[in-house]
Amino acid sequence: MRICSPQEAAALVPDGATVLVDGSGGGVNEPVAVLAALEARFLEDQHPRHLTVVHVSGMGDGQGGGTDRFAHRGMVRRVIGGHWAWAARMQQLAVDNEIEAYCLPQGTLSHLLRDIAAGRPGVVSAVGLGTFVDPRHGGGRLNEAATEPVVELIELGGREWLFTPAFPIDVAIVRGTRADTRGNVTMDGEGLFAETLSAAQAARNSGGIVIAQVRELAQAGTLDARRVRVPGALVDALVVDPCQRLSRATAANPYLSGELRAPGATHEPMPLSVRKVIARRAAMELHDGDVINLGFGMPDGVASVLAEEGREQEVVFTVEQGHIGGVPVGGSDFGMCVNPDATVDAGYQFDWYDGGGLDVAVLSFAELDARGSVNVGRFAGRIAGVGGFVNISQGARRLVFVGTFVAGGSYEVGGDRPLTLRGGGQPKVVESVGQVSFSGPLAVAQGKPVLYVTERAVFRLTSEGLELTEIAPGLDLDADVLAHMSFTPRIGEDLREMDPRLFLTEPMGLTLQRSHGEAPA
Repeated sequence: MRICSPQEAAALVPDGATVLVDGSGGGVNEPVAVLAALEARFLEDQHPRHLTVVHVSGMGDGQGGGTDRFAHRGMVRRVIGGHWAWAARMQQLAVDNEIEAYCLPQGTLSHLLRDIAAGRPGVVSAVGLGTFVDPRHGGGRLNEAATEPVVELIELGGREWLFTPAFPIDVAIVRGTRADTRGNVTMDGEGLFAETLSAAQAARNSGGIVIAQVRELAQAGTLDARRVRVPGALVDALVVDPCQRLSRATAANPYLSGELRAPGATHEPMPLSVRKVIARRAAMELHDGDVINLGFGMPDGVASVLAEEGREQEVVFTVEQGHIGGVPVGGSDFGMCVNPDATVDAGYQFDWYDGGGLDVAVLSFAELDARGSVNVGRFAGRIAGVGGFVNISQGARRLVFVGTFVAGGSYEVGGDRPLTLRGGGQPKVVESVGQVSFSGPLAVAQGKPVLYVTERAVFRLTSEGLELTEIAPGLDLDADVLAHMSFTPRIGEDLREMDPRLFLTEPMGLTLQRSHGEAPA
């Protein structure tokens, strides 16, 4: 093991290497100094070239960091990522067919690293069946340049499965908080553990190298062995960056790194808006004691609503990056958590998710179609990717999808009418989604309860597709709902108005459902 500068570490990456970059979106756990040195090296002498870049979670900060450091013609040949939304330049290379672009479920990629480390053939999983990950529907390909299959459909024990073959990792670039002079790495000051250990093991057992970036260096023998997340035996090069931040948005925060427990604080309620209306209606589907995952974006409003209503202690929040309990953080610090009860490696979290550990998940939708299928990965000319969405949506026992009824509409909430539509917006409820991130027909076959919540209408999934069950008070069914859909859904026989408390400025007096099914008060 050698301690070196970022430039010296970047020089270790050869042309044509498969490079695994560990971390999460928003710059969380991102090895910024090493990635910046790699970009600078390529811009100076056009090396390393023709890389295959692999990232499990979203990698980027929306400001040119993360995988956008590799977004130069000739630097990258192929990218296999779980989430692409944080890296606009890399997305553009994919849209322009300048690279071979693939998106696989975050949990599948997380597990794949463990299988590579263990010398197993790859991941066998039901996650992705019926979606764009299924070879019958694209096999995770994002563009025409992506011709080589990376997922196979197999039959095992009389069932269909998806098989994602293992491949060697030549370079793993990981991050911790401090390391000793033997290369032992701790992560006490990080916001999550991600796949850091699995990534290092996968590269080492592939015959590759591990580059670790840390904030601080300590003398060998001074670190508590119980807190070492990556043993020095796996590390080839160590880069010390004293300017290392917790994330792009946050330089340091002991409450987000778990070094301190945050004291109780008065919660600032969300302002009344369609976002709050939707979050409130979604919260009405929760049961006391539920283990929950809240997706990125609009779903994080559910945590805010529960806090305002004094119900946040009645459920257990989880985050796919590995936190259980506490309160998830939204925005660009997504993936971190305040006051978690436990934090585990992401691979173990996805074991739990894939096996049905979630009682309910609240997830966003970008498009929704007549069969109840959802698209979050590719729309409006963007290649956002799916992150943990496929694992979460297929593993959870109940699902609530949330989103505005149209994209870009204008609204007024409260006042003389509960909801006033000011017009505008593009339809999001369409005949057929552009890419299947969640399969409605598969959920029907599994008997899974699925609800779709918008500010003006609520739908449920039936064997015949979408059924409209609720409409906002004061709206016209034909003019305000059906006219903005690309198809006519089944209309529920008991079609009713959405609860008027959803549109109030003051707290709505929410009571969670009891586990035996008692309706909320």
